[in-house]
Amino acid sequence: MDVINALVALTNFVLVPGIAYGSQLALGALGVTLIYGILRFSNFAHGDTMAFGTMVTILFTWWFQSMGITAGPLPTALLALPFGILATMALVVGTDRAVFRFYREQKAKPVVFVMVSLGVMFMMNGLVRFIIGPGDQQFSDGERFIVSARTFKNLTGLDEGLAIKTSQGITVVTALIVVCALFWFLNKTRTGKSMRAYSDNEDLALLSGINPERVVTYTWLIVAALATIAGTLYGLDKSFKPFTYFQLLLPIFAAAIVGGLGNPLGAIAGGFIIALSEVTVTYAWKKVAQYMLPESLEPEGLVQLMSTDYKFAVSFAILIVVLLFKPTGIFKGKSV
Repeated sequence: MDVINALVALTNFVLVPGIAYGSQLALGALGVTLIYGILRFSNFAHGDTMAFGTMVTILFTWWFQSMGITAGPLPTALLALPFGILATMALVVGTDRAVFRFYREQKAKPVVFVMVSLGVMFMMNGLVRFIIGPGDQQFSDGERFIVSARTFKNLTGLDEGLAIKTSQGITVVTALIVVCALFWFLNKTRTGKSMRAYSDNEDLALLSGINPERVVTYTWLIVAALATIAGTLYGLDKSFKPFTYFQLLLPIFAAAIVGGLGNPLGAIAGGFIIALSEVTVTYAWKKVAQYMLPESLEPEGLVQLMSTDYKFAVSFAILIVVLLFKPTGIFKGKSV
């Protein structure tokens, strides 16, 4: 029975939050890898694009809540999400037309685009903070848990409970639907095939009659949708704070690079690798050890390798190792 309790504790505090967090990072990393694979630069404004889309979703959520419009047991944010996506699409396409297109026409080097994206990042960050403020914002409602720890204990008779939050369940299901839709779009539609051709060989794609501006526009639209969905799911699961989304840039880029920049499948795998690594290293293993070890060997400390305050250091360490020994990532994307 102690082994089962240990497995339940491991599932409750490592696997469930790790899978939910991994789904959020995977969606974020997909946006980064699409920009790198098709437009050929690292977009450092991606984290703040997520923050902007989430902010608009929050504002519409509050508006719906004030009018008594809800989604029943589900978060009202799901009703507001399409408006956040549309606003973010308008923002990124407008930014591309006003900023990035000029440097594309000048055939600027990728490092120039990176520097430009840093400027865009600071502008988006300031805009979000000006509109919604720098503090934590809560916008979740509806049922809090799919399964609560108390209900699980009553059903199983175990000492350890398992709790699955509604936001975690929605995150995994939504991520699965979005990823399937994206892969279908890239592999089955004419526009998706054009994007893949443009990514593989720009000159050959142009000779084949592919419109580069159309490819660029569709890329930004998809990235805007991915960023808004990822940001909103993260905000529902944790909370919304603009600076946190700036910090998420590190694990998102780490996920994209670990999987292989420019490879969508690698971005998904990298997201789960980074998330589960962060959660595993920062989890206090004392409870699991108490179930598994004899009483005489039970640890007195938390058995925690690293404090949760330093979880982003795990992403950084993994990123450095990958850049040193396998810069093309697990799925052999483009070299960094």
